[in-house]
Amino acid sequence: MNIHEYQSKKLFADYGVPVPNGYPAFSPEEATQRAQALGGSSWMVKAQVHAGGRGKAGGVKKANSLEEVAEITKSLIGKRLVTHQTGADGQPVTCVLVESPSAINSELYLSLLVDRASKRIAVIASAAGGMDIEEVAAHTPEKIARLLIDPTVGIQAYQCNEIAFALGLDATQRKQLLYILPSLYRLFKDKDLSLLEINPLITTDKGDLLALDGKINLDDNALYRHTDLAALYDASQEDEKEHRARQFDLNYVALDGDIACMVNGAGLAMATMDVIKLHGGNPANFLDVGGGTNTAKVTEAFKIILSDSKVKAILVNIFGGIVRCDMIAEGVIHAMKETGTKLPVIVRLEGTNVEAGKSLLRESGLSVTAADDLTDAAKKAVSLVKGA
Repeated sequence: MNIHEYQSKKLFADYGVPVPNGYPAFSPEEATQRAQALGGSSWMVKAQVHAGGRGKAGGVKKANSLEEVAEITKSLIGKRLVTHQTGADGQPVTCVLVESPSAINSELYLSLLVDRASKRIAVIASAAGGMDIEEVAAHTPEKIARLLIDPTVGIQAYQCNEIAFALGLDATQRKQLLYILPSLYRLFKDKDLSLLEINPLITTDKGDLLALDGKINLDDNALYRHTDLAALYDASQEDEKEHRARQFDLNYVALDGDIACMVNGAGLAMATMDVIKLHGGNPANFLDVGGGTNTAKVTEAFKIILSDSKVKAILVNIFGGIVRCDMIAEGVIHAMKETGTKLPVIVRLEGTNVEAGKSLLRESGLSVTAADDLTDAAKKAVSLVKGA
């Protein structure tokens, strides 16, 4: 789960990490009030969306008067911001962050993330921070420093110094990082984060470190331990189909293809998408209905799939272990009747009660294409889509 910049900075501040003074605002009037509360003669107005690249997309602007604060806020709230990370449709702006401007001397990059291969928390840092960090990573990777933290001992002072030297900090700034980096590590562990990113971490004209931006991703599997953080979930920033799937405990990710997939098990779902691609098709989604699915979940999965106008065929690939094939068949039949879909439906069943499941589908009177195995199912799906 992602959270907004202003929410990330609130967590930074709670752990003693320096951030600019700022407040969220949900209307031009509130933004003006926030600017007045901050004082000064100029303010930054920053669109709050779960995507990077806001500055280049016009989502971060400087206001030199209270009237400008209101005008900028009005131009952002209620609109969809399109950045290189959002896709063509963009993401809706429902909130802005009104913040005191900061005098920037240099822009740095600092992040912590879970490195699954090493089973460690990795610290990534670069003296070439800012809006073009992706270009730095792609073309000059030698400018990026990386170290791993052993969870049994935690982050050590020598590691903080190693990162400080990689960032080119002076003696005063190194002392600040010796406090900031362990604080970020504690935040990462305490809140079960999967990613924490500050881009940029700036040095100010006074030589201090300041987190000018903030991005945090939370581990969904640990949210039961953090109900306060779970409450920060913003459904408006998520694909509508993915949001609906979340309500029914379905693992769904929208893609750009036209062959929808409904599979049980993440590994089988990925294999299904791979085989569709292998035979010339394009998957429209990743959809794992899970091992404990039921008729209601299968029906909802069909409804979510059908809400995607790009879908031209549906491939159901079920290996019945915990879940029974006859129950899946009942769910498919119920879903097809309730939705009245005219799309081709290709079903491959294997495992527990497979013959009972196939029998239910044959006797349903519905237009269902049976498949012997995954390759057969993928070929039939691709053929039906191309034939259509």
